[in-house]
Amino acid sequence: MCQHQPPCPPAESADRESARLVAHHPEQGWSLLCNGVLLFEDTGELLPDGRIIGPHRPPGADQVMTAA
Repeated sequence: MCQHQPPCPPAESADRESARLVAHHPEQGWSLLCNGVLLFEDTGELLPDGRIIGPHRPPGADQVMTAA
């Protein structure tokens, strides 16, 4: 899928999220990467072979800290 140099990491690699953006739709909550991975704003992923990677935000990322 990748036509540039250096090529993007494949969808199977641990650093797949570092691939170039092909399409970005923040209003819909997803982006398509050059390696065919659909990346969702909740940090979930859909790989080209249909496998699903669940959201993987760091613990506590959904909590907002406020000053007392």
